[in-house]
Amino acid sequence: MSPRQLLVTYALPYANGPLHLGHLTGLIQTDIWVRFQKMQGNTCTFVCGCDSHGTPIMIQAEKSKITPEALTEQIRSSHIEDIKGFLIDLDNYHTTHSSENQTLSEEIFTRHQQQGNIIQQTILQAYDPEKNMFLPDRLIRGDCPRCNAADQYGDNCEVCGATYTPTDLKNPRSTLSGATPIEKESLHYFFRLTHFEKFLKTWTRAGHLQNEVTHKLDEWFSAGLKEWDISRDSPYFGFLIPGEKEKYFYCWLDAPIGYMASFKNLCARRPDLSFDAFWNKNSTAELYHFIGKDIIYFHALFWPAVLEGAGYRTPTAIFTHGFLTVDGQKMSKSRGTFILASQFLKHLSPETLRYFLATRLGSRIEDLDIAFDDFIQRINSDVVGKFVNIASRSARFIHSHFGDCLSDTVADPRLFSAGAEAGERIAGHYESLEYAAAMREIMALADQANQYIDAQKPWLLIRDPGKQSEAHAVCSMGIQLFRQLVIYLKPVLPDIARHAEAFLQCGALMWADKNTPLPSGHRLTEFKPLAQRVDPKQVDALKNEK
Repeated sequence: MSPRQLLVTYALPYANGPLHLGHLTGLIQTDIWVRFQKMQGNTCTFVCGCDSHGTPIMIQAEKSKITPEALTEQIRSSHIEDIKGFLIDLDNYHTTHSSENQTLSEEIFTRHQQQGNIIQQTILQAYDPEKNMFLPDRLIRGDCPRCNAADQYGDNCEVCGATYTPTDLKNPRSTLSGATPIEKESLHYFFRLTHFEKFLKTWTRAGHLQNEVTHKLDEWFSAGLKEWDISRDSPYFGFLIPGEKEKYFYCWLDAPIGYMASFKNLCARRPDLSFDAFWNKNSTAELYHFIGKDIIYFHALFWPAVLEGAGYRTPTAIFTHGFLTVDGQKMSKSRGTFILASQFLKHLSPETLRYFLATRLGSRIEDLDIAFDDFIQRINSDVVGKFVNIASRSARFIHSHFGDCLSDTVADPRLFSAGAEAGERIAGHYESLEYAAAMREIMALADQANQYIDAQKPWLLIRDPGKQSEAHAVCSMGIQLFRQLVIYLKPVLPDIARHAEAFLQCGALMWADKNTPLPSGHRLTEFKPLAQRVDPKQVDALKNEK
């Protein structure tokens, strides 16, 4: 069976601020899946980038007295640093403000325009009478027209998921001046989503989406698809629409095209990659998008329609995750629960977050919470107390009494085979995004390994000159089981795995290595601690970080 060819993306973080733990939740979920695929021997490319356009970025740049280009490049650099800090194995982190994205956006727009999928309509639009400018959706807040939730954005509700236009909001206000917006006419370009209703009804039910997403889309189909406003008025930071002087592409048109642009940018530096091989209508490669639940409408309806009409392939699947809370609270600076990626890294290892999130992530679209008491207990118990402890306690005897060499036998072949068989189930959990189930099964194997060592009592055997070879075999068996666990945890704990591979002197482990033990007499290096316990004081310092 030939290796799979996969292209994976994560939703582009907006370039108006640094990454926070909410961003890291999705990036880590994606990275774990990408690393697992690579361990399977598949060719897997992972791209992302900054969503760099829009009025908020223009306004923030003005306040900072720099250009929007300079602002977004500063933010992109900070994102890249945080991404590396959390061991996320991205192949490219680009920006939507790029020549590749402009070319692709204009091409896709023109193709749809030629097919009659784009029309112009005069609309009433929210206008700030104090700032003398049209207001984009995200600069208007008000009450949701469907569920009445307060303080919602002008384009969608974070409470009920409704999408609407800013003029539908109740009690609207400009976030720039606080003024009540007035309505003013403007001529805009609209994408005729209704032209793709038949295609979308088929595509959204063809296994590309989680069941919860499909059911949610059924509600939107029942309510009726709406034409999509894809233009914005000057002043605006973005790409001018071809033939226009004061009309720009709405950032939600060019943002998902940014996936294509990031990959195209990478292809220019990687001769082994072909843009057409992944984006051509007849491509046999696989394309996966990981996103948050707040942007389902754009990715599961607009984006497949835009691709289909422009003659490009559509995603193999879109994986959606829920929101992140901290200690049961929505992230808030005043409560000490709004935590930046860079702040976390000052106080805690990135792999503590990676592992904890893995114990919580599943394939369903459920919000997950970082309860720090549980976080401390989980890392100290699972990673240090169970997993690393197997190597620590076994290596001590092998180093002291047997010259760092393993015994000539696998003491319990049935236990090793059971661990290898479990690897098939664990692989299935990773593939289907059931990380929490994978972690439970892995820790059950760690428990079995520790119970085996406890039952055999090598610390007693080593005292009896006639049973030292037996002690050697038991501790070597512990190392063989530890190596299997390193394989299974490598997508989640890549840095610990790298140090474990150095200790084991086994090279870069692949998933198939689970089936074959280290050879007789294999030499280890001296064991060094692989992970540290989390001190509650570290968490307190993180929460108090300003």
